[in-house]
Amino acid sequence: MNIENQNEENLISRSKDGDRYAFEILINNNFSILKGYVLKLTCNKELTEDIVQDTLLAAVIHIDSFTPNAKFSTWLIKIATNKYMDHLRKVKETDILLDVIPSSYSLEDEVIKKEELHDVLEILKEMPNDKRTVFILKHYYGYSYEEISAIVNCPIGTVRSRLHYGIKEILSKFKGGR
Repeated sequence: MNIENQNEENLISRSKDGDRYAFEILINNNFSILKGYVLKLTCNKELTEDIVQDTLLAAVIHIDSFTPNAKFSTWLIKIATNKYMDHLRKVKETDILLDVIPSSYSLEDEVIKKEELHDVLEILKEMPNDKRTVFILKHYYGYSYEEISAIVNCPIGTVRSRLHYGIKEILSKFKGGR
C-alpha cells in the first residue's frame, strides 16, 4: 500500500515509530486547517506564522504522547490554542489587531461575499478571545461542543454560553450597522 493513501491512524503509528515521511504527510494533510484556524484566532499574519511554527515544533517533539482519542487536526488545534494563550499571557494583550486581512479565503469566498467576510473578521478581532475561539471552532471548523470543551479546557456549559453570547455580539454589530 502506498504511504500517501494510508489512513490517519496508520500515519500516526508510523510517525511514532520515527517515520519522518509519514509525519510529513500528516502535517501536509492538516496544515491548511491549522493555519486557517490560527489566522482567524489571532487576526495577525505574522503572529499566525509564529504560532503555527511553534505548534508544529511541539507536534514533532510530542508525537509520542499523542493518543488518537480525536483527530490529528484536533490535537494540532489544541496545541495552537495553548500556544496562543501562552502568547497572550506573555505580552498581556487582550486584543490583537488585524495587520493584514488576507486576500484569499477560497472556502469562505464560496459561502459569503468578501465584504461580509471582512466585516465578520473585523467583528471577530474585537471579540474577547474566549468567545472568538469558541465561535471559530464551532462555525468555521464544525467541532462539537464536547470537542471544543476539550480543546479550550472548560465545561461544555461554558462553551455553549460563550458561543451564545459571541453570536449575539456578532448579530448586534451586524444589525447595528457597526
